[in-house]
Amino acid sequence: MATWLVKGSYLARRGYWQGFSKRLPAKDEAAARERAVSQLGGCHGVARRLIRIESVTSA
Repeated sequence: MATWLVKGSYLARRGYWQGFSKRLPAKDEAAARERAVSQLGGCHGVARRLIRIESVTSA
């Protein structure tokens, strides 16, 4: 299973986009995106539509 670096931002509070980067194990780019969105939503209570993924690269 490859490791992916996912970078982006999410709406933390009104008008403020908090940046993030996560290293995640996943079988492909789509799975890495899904896992990042899932973790941010679960840990920070952010709706999927409020998460912007800017890049996904193999790490």
